[in-house]
Amino acid sequence: MRNFDLPIYKNSLKTKEDVNLAVEQICHPLKDKFSKGNAHLHVGNTSAGHPDPIAEMEGFSRLLWGIVPLLAGGREYDGWEATFQGIKNGTNPSHEEYWGSIQDYDQRIVEVAVYGFALALIPEKIWEPLNEEEKSHFVSWISQINDCKVHDCNWLLFPVLVNLGLKAVEAPYDKEKIENNLDRINAFYIADGWYSDGVDAHCDYYTSFAIHYYCLFYAELMKSEDPERSKLYKERAGLFAQDFIYWFAKDGSALPYGRSLSYRFAQVSFWSAMVFAEVEVFSYGQMKGIILNNLRWWFKQPIFLADGTLSIGYAYPNQVMAENYNSPGSPYWGLKTFLILALKDDHPFWQAEETSLPQLKEVSVQHPAHLVLCRQEETNHVLAFNTGHRSTNDHTHTSAKYEKFVYSNYFGFSVPRAEWGLEQGAFDSTLALSEGDNIYRVKRKVEEYKIDDNVIYTKWKPWENVVVSTWLITGAPWHIRVHQITTQRKLDVADGGFALGKTEDDSLEVMKDNNAAIVNNSLGKSGVKSLYGNAKAILVNPNSNTNLIHSRTTIPTVTSKIDVGTSLLVSGFYGEPNGEKGRGMWQEAPYVEVKDNEIKIYASDKSTVVYRQRL
Repeated sequence: MRNFDLPIYKNSLKTKEDVNLAVEQICHPLKDKFSKGNAHLHVGNTSAGHPDPIAEMEGFSRLLWGIVPLLAGGREYDGWEATFQGIKNGTNPSHEEYWGSIQDYDQRIVEVAVYGFALALIPEKIWEPLNEEEKSHFVSWISQINDCKVHDCNWLLFPVLVNLGLKAVEAPYDKEKIENNLDRINAFYIADGWYSDGVDAHCDYYTSFAIHYYCLFYAELMKSEDPERSKLYKERAGLFAQDFIYWFAKDGSALPYGRSLSYRFAQVSFWSAMVFAEVEVFSYGQMKGIILNNLRWWFKQPIFLADGTLSIGYAYPNQVMAENYNSPGSPYWGLKTFLILALKDDHPFWQAEETSLPQLKEVSVQHPAHLVLCRQEETNHVLAFNTGHRSTNDHTHTSAKYEKFVYSNYFGFSVPRAEWGLEQGAFDSTLALSEGDNIYRVKRKVEEYKIDDNVIYTKWKPWENVVVSTWLITGAPWHIRVHQITTQRKLDVADGGFALGKTEDDSLEVMKDNNAAIVNNSLGKSGVKSLYGNAKAILVNPNSNTNLIHSRTTIPTVTSKIDVGTSLLVSGFYGEPNGEKGRGMWQEAPYVEVKDNEIKIYASDKSTVVYRQRL
């Protein structure tokens, strides 16, 4: 893909000045996209689930997550005068660009939080210059949030930020709202520093870039007035950090998993909040390396459009993977990572020498998140094997974003383009089942799950009269999937491996026989081998723009037809970044033996038992 010749692609991101410059390089391409009164920002012509005027208010507001810390850290921003005028107009009920009355569950509830954030960090820029009438308008508009119902998830923290800001400038605020919402957030706490995004909800980046981020901000601002909560939030964040660090590779990339991945470099905003709150579970140099390396990785990807605006997507512009709430301005929430700019130039973080990740274990079992993470340090490969979840939600592509067997920072994952067949479904790292009509079902939630060291068990039902018991024997570059399928329907079954990106010339080395296939090019190697169950190996070429990292891919897949009754399918899956052509893998493949209602899986030497299971 073509990277446009934009200044940010040349930013070395080594010093505070470089990071300040990055905010300007992200925001300045938008200077001609503001409305006449500067209160709305028209980034693009796609829509979200909320009305376009609210989306334009959203785009305007999200820039402040980067601009406010820049100003707080002592630097001037040459677009501030226009931005400040937009804030005055947007909060003025008599102005034609007034942002309007906020309703229950309104998208503006999300966006108003940054104005509390700004009041707390830069009162001299956003509050003190207002006259009394403008202050009244500002307070009235943002205080609407205290009368609105919010979703029972990370949204509870938006009123907390607003009221913190109001308190900071000695304006009327709702102390009871702060207390009640923080108490409710506590109900989402699981263990080991992990929160779910709501009761029995998913654990994903919302744990880091939402719940912990806002709680750490609270902890720092309220460390004198609320020392008990401040200490608790910092302790929990420190515990979480010891798991979350496993989501990052040495090359700066991170694990794509869950929803809202269009926020991209918000992946490291948690670490910025850790630094802001002065929580040093890892050294400032190590956290500096995590943050800056991730930003460098992102600014090597074609995530900007030709005019310099951020696109919707992950590693490239991609509307297929977007959520219903992703407006053209949504990706600018990634600017939350720039909270580190609020630190003064002489802060130890900016003085620290950037260092690499600490020595990490090859395997990290993260029970609250339902994940087992495996690392291949020599190839910068991070894999997260997943149990799945007992509950689900209505967000777009939930099955793809939360229920695949394994997620990879290198191979990414794919979302379906449409409903017809394996090519449109793009079923990488998942089992897809069809009644012979070419319409496939995948796991959306589980009935049972268990993690036992490096083995994951999950039971799920694609139909009420079809039960799939799956055992994942985790590892890298090989992992093994065992599926026991009890069905009252005749089914077509497809079990997909890693989606390997295609090169521009489509050059691909293919090694294939009836029960095994491997594809290899300069990007890496992906393969599959049927070990038991009379399955056939095929290569699926999914529709374009289904994968988050590579716009065109190939997925090695094993397929089978199963009859009514109980069937057993066992396959080995191989994935390795930057594969070398001609390098063999079949001699490394595991071996399976099924005898006396027991399955034994051997290492490639056919003598060492790596797993056994009674069926």
